[in-house]
Amino acid sequence: MAMPHIIIISPALAKANNGNWQTAHRWGSFLRARYKVTLAAQWDGMPYDGMIALHARRSAPSIAAFAAAFPALPLIVVLTGTDLYRDIRSDAAAQRSLQLATKLIVLQAEGLCELSPDLSSKADVIYQSATTLKSIKKQVRNFDVTMIGHLREEKDPITFMRAAAQIKSAHVRLVHIGDALDPALGTQADKTQNKHPNYRWLGNLPHAVTRQRLKRSQLMAITSKMEGGANVIIEAITSGVPVLASDIPGNRGMLGTDYAGYFPMGDSAKLAALIDRTVSDMAFNARLQMQCDARKTLFAPQREKAALLKLVDNCIHPNGHGNCATPDNETCHDRFPLPSPLPEGEGGRVSLREFHVKRGHP
Repeated sequence: MAMPHIIIISPALAKANNGNWQTAHRWGSFLRARYKVTLAAQWDGMPYDGMIALHARRSAPSIAAFAAAFPALPLIVVLTGTDLYRDIRSDAAAQRSLQLATKLIVLQAEGLCELSPDLSSKADVIYQSATTLKSIKKQVRNFDVTMIGHLREEKDPITFMRAAAQIKSAHVRLVHIGDALDPALGTQADKTQNKHPNYRWLGNLPHAVTRQRLKRSQLMAITSKMEGGANVIIEAITSGVPVLASDIPGNRGMLGTDYAGYFPMGDSAKLAALIDRTVSDMAFNARLQMQCDARKTLFAPQREKAALLKLVDNCIHPNGHGNCATPDNETCHDRFPLPSPLPEGEGGRVSLREFHVKRGHP
């Protein structure tokens, strides 16, 4: 029997060097254990046994064309941060992608809260992963706080830049890695590092180099306005580097609702104060480290690989449930770790419909 052939659609390929590409590349390597895999920016019109498409809006033409040509075949759509927290609210193409999908994947538990019950019933949570790197905790001259993300509005790099003028601790360096996708933000980064020596913008670096710089950092900051499930959080945690994060759903779904390292989105003063506290308050620093360490098991490569293969296997070789079906009696608690505190209900177990009604969905 021929090995089933899966196409993974990712609008961002290797040259983009962003989170979507890292996801597509990693999932391709996982799936090649059982499937032939093609990675492409758009569907080439050729027959495949199934499609995995990252980004409901940007991959919408490929999703629509594949669904029209092969309506009975598995079509798995992975929802990104801009999908969940912007596009599916107003973009007709993104909304159509959700309807056409056989299965939906969100990359952190809070993502399900953005979907209506009829859509969440065909959605799974798959946490992404990264290999563990041993952190370097030796005494260093500088306390490096690293931000990793291309300079664009959704990542809110201005908040990180503004924090440079508000940090009181000596020897703190704010190090930003990422390409200037918005030229105006690149100009602002240049101005910031010229005015504030404690801010350095390194531009775009290869992924392996970026990970090495991250593991040598004392702290990682993520200031984003929206995230689907940030790879950089996983890479920090699996490198033993604690995180300061904007208090948005996508970050809460990764770090937990009770995490101590949140600051209000866009609040550079609060970010600077948290950095200062992490430098001076060893108990607080240790608390962040402990909370991050407690999340490591969620981001293990073997866990992500097993979850992905189980989902795709069920879609390609359904066992009497129909393509990619989810059993009717499955609950939220069965499918992903619920954010704390647990929703009310017997033992914290609630149906998908009840879970979303409690969060304001119809």
